Amino acid sequence: MPPEHRVPRRAAALLAALAALLPAGSAAAEPAETAPAAASRTASRDGGPAAEEQTARCGTTVEGSRVTAYCHNPYPRTDRVQLHVECARWWDLDVDSAPVDVAPTAHVQLTERCWKEVRAVWLTHRPAAGPAGT
Repeated sequence: MPPEHRVPRRAAALLAALAALLPAGSAAAEPAETAPAAASRTASRDGGPAAEEQTARCGTTVEGSRVTAYCHNPYPRTDRVQLHVECARWWDLDVDSAPVDVAPTAHVQLTERCWKEVRAVWLTHRPAAGPAGT
């Protein structure tokens, strides 16, 4: 099969990342029976966001072949973020940034690039290991 007709390797990861970035109001498109289950997963015992959702707030910009992510962590836990870029050309290598810890109240900027066009961009979040991440 020619390279331009292949399904991207990271299509499933991209869809999962995009679904996580959708606003909470978009849950209305889900079947009614799954909405209460989703709501119970997102609330913590104290009524605030669940620990899994206490991740840095990030936004991305794409300018030509360069991608920049800006992240701010408003939560008391350190979040480890990583920028992933899928390039449009089959010969252009996809890139993943080094994981970066975003301490509480901190801002970080991550930049990666393709040689030519960018096909997809997403960020992953993980709790930082060690005492600062707990």
